[in-house]
Amino acid sequence: MNDDLVRTESLTKVFYDESRGEVMAANAVDIACAAGEILGLLGANGAGKTTTLRMLSTVLRPTSGNAWVMGHEVRDAPERVRENLGFYSASTALYPKITPRETLRFFATVNRYPARKVEARVDDLIRRFRLEAYADTRVERLSSGMKQKVSIARTVAHDPPVLIFDEPTVALDVLNAIELRQIIAELRAEGKAILFSTHIMSEAEKLCDRIAILHGGRILATGTLNELREGTGLHYLEDIFVHFAGVRDEAEAEVQNVTPGSRA
Repeated sequence: MNDDLVRTESLTKVFYDESRGEVMAANAVDIACAAGEILGLLGANGAGKTTTLRMLSTVLRPTSGNAWVMGHEVRDAPERVRENLGFYSASTALYPKITPRETLRFFATVNRYPARKVEARVDDLIRRFRLEAYADTRVERLSSGMKQKVSIARTVAHDPPVLIFDEPTVALDVLNAIELRQIIAELRAEGKAILFSTHIMSEAEKLCDRIAILHGGRILATGTLNELREGTGLHYLEDIFVHFAGVRDEAEAEVQNVTPGSRA
């Protein structure tokens, strides 16, 4: 292994759909993310971002290829992977009948945070996320913004070195989205390796150290924003994305339209 905390090699997932047959949701995906880095997975809905991240988090089993988190392979050592990883998305659910304090205590414990340090960790998170006034209120009584804070705190309860944020701002208003991005930047400064999936170009531009453009289940390009600009001669990330996605779509259409004996 190198210095990357997360790495995949030809990570692939095939689903079967009754109407379409075999669907390649993730096709030979190669990505890597180091400590103190935010790797953005940029792609439209259905590009394969969530499928890739769910394989990394052991929720989905890869059809082929490999993936490692902190040196632990996702199929061979799923429990060790989960100990070292936190997963957050806009649809992350909370238990409505328990309090934020109980939520954080549970997730720290279930992910094997040292038992003697759990209470101190919970108190620290309550302060950090400014949950003091609501720490002992049932989650079902909290506002959507407060629930979001609890969800993020839950994700980092066991202090994992690797974090996944899957389309985290989709359901958030502008102010809550800004606060979430600030928290993610702080976590990067602490040395976390962060995978951040989004289809919002401005988020990727502002937050990500490197960007992997994902389209049709494939990684089409990876690099810093400056590297992507230099490689395409384009400035705006939206134009860069369309450049790569459009070139691939045109190539596929050409292959599909050329049959033996036809004139190209």
